[in-house]
Amino acid sequence: MEVIPEELSADRIQGYIDQGVEMAIQYGPKLLLSIVVLLVGLWIIKRVINVVNKGLNASKTDPTLAKFLGSLTSIILKALLFISVASMVGIETTSFIAILGAAGLAIGLALQGSLANFAGGVLILMFRPYKVGDFVDAQGVSGTVSAIQIFNTIIKTPDNKVIIVPNGSISNGIITNFSAEETRRVDFTFGIGYDDDIAKTKATLKAIFADDERIFSDPEPFVVLSELADSSVNFTCRVWAKSSDYWGVYFDTMETVKLRFDEENISIPYPQRDVHMHQVG
Repeated sequence: MEVIPEELSADRIQGYIDQGVEMAIQYGPKLLLSIVVLLVGLWIIKRVINVVNKGLNASKTDPTLAKFLGSLTSIILKALLFISVASMVGIETTSFIAILGAAGLAIGLALQGSLANFAGGVLILMFRPYKVGDFVDAQGVSGTVSAIQIFNTIIKTPDNKVIIVPNGSISNGIITNFSAEETRRVDFTFGIGYDDDIAKTKATLKAIFADDERIFSDPEPFVVLSELADSSVNFTCRVWAKSSDYWGVYFDTMETVKLRFDEENISIPYPQRDVHMHQVG
């Protein structure tokens, strides 16, 4: 068994100690400073996130979007802090950042559609062209919005079908929101025969509208003779009601007009054609 001389062993130990001291002198202050920066940075980030969350809540931002923006801000700030701390210690971060950039580009190209839907969801939640419970028409789909998610909007049609529409296409298309305003105008066209009394018809229509409490008196119901058609004299009627009463007013008025016209002997003509036959020979 080989025996290590005491002098050689002591020299090695002393060398290790010297190297340790040298490294401590060289990297100790940097390490200590980086730890302090890390702790202070995390404390500042926490305060910043609290301020951001309070600002989003004060601006009545959608809760889903507020939570997402708070988390995204926290991740970005912490990533920047860790990169800065690593650079202070002496770790080369250039290659690391380049790798992250390349990975981000690859992921972005692979998820173009999803990112477009994500961006559309953020825009919808920020600018709120519609909200849950609104009846909308978008991308050829009509129905009530039942949920707004980061990537999709869930729409329930009147016949109870659930349709999932990507937010990217909605945010870049035309949106008709039937629930955005508290009031809506209900339009009607009624035709009578050429032999019927025009003044009596106008008075009857105005009376029908006045009897319905759901129809506003201000603005006043609009009733005019609008067209002398081939088979009928047409009246255009426009009334205002609450958006929630739109279909009730429409269907009830159609039924009431038919019943009242029958009572008042006002005819509702249908298209007719006279055929004249000539005998030859």
